[in-house]
Amino acid sequence: MYRPPAAPESLPRLLNNKYRLERRVGEGTYGVVYRATDLSSGDKVAVKEMRPDESEEGVPSSALREIAILLELRHDNVVRLRDVTRDQSAGPGSAKTQLFLVFDFLDVDLHRLMHLNPHIGGSPRLVKFLVYQMLSGLDYCHRRRILHRDLKPQNLLVDLANHNRLQIADFGLSRAFGVPVRLLSPEVVTLWYRAPELLLGGKLYGTPVDIWSTACVVLELSNRWPLFPGSTLASSLDLTPQLLWSP
Repeated sequence: MYRPPAAPESLPRLLNNKYRLERRVGEGTYGVVYRATDLSSGDKVAVKEMRPDESEEGVPSSALREIAILLELRHDNVVRLRDVTRDQSAGPGSAKTQLFLVFDFLDVDLHRLMHLNPHIGGSPRLVKFLVYQMLSGLDYCHRRRILHRDLKPQNLLVDLANHNRLQIADFGLSRAFGVPVRLLSPEVVTLWYRAPELLLGGKLYGTPVDIWSTACVVLELSNRWPLFPGSTLASSLDLTPQLLWSP
């Protein structure tokens, strides 16, 4: 049975005497993210503790897929995978392999930045710079035939100490694409940023779904309000034609 990660009050804790996990900074479908220190270099890093899959033994296929994609990507505007390690304290006979992915640590995500700086939309130069970096990273992914499939402000990290460098993060839902085109699940991308073809249940899709999400983020960054804040699939389907077109 899956045991949840250690509660915040149990921190800090050591991981294999290599990383000191200090603070929980995020949680998603596929894992929990901690701010940590690399004990060999002193660098601040982000450590993602992958959730075990109850239907699989060993390393979950979703984790292997994410790692394979991240190893293919090397770009200033895409998060860098520094290390992959397992919790050696679990022992070699453990039924579930507890896996940790280690990334560079960036200060905030775009969602939090918009709350810290409520007038960010009034700074055209900063908005253009952030959007340029987002598009640059996404173009690189698409040229490498990778669909992100979950672009949203929470998955766009900003390094305030390094001239507002932006990086695309969280490739847990990403997929490689090619020829022949294969069917993919339409139940991807957070609802507010989901393209119409996905809302309608389409399974044959490509890079335009990421472009749609990017456009939603750009407008939210400019206006500080999501364009399609639907609470359900049905309400999102209603909002899209109301704002853009009539079917």
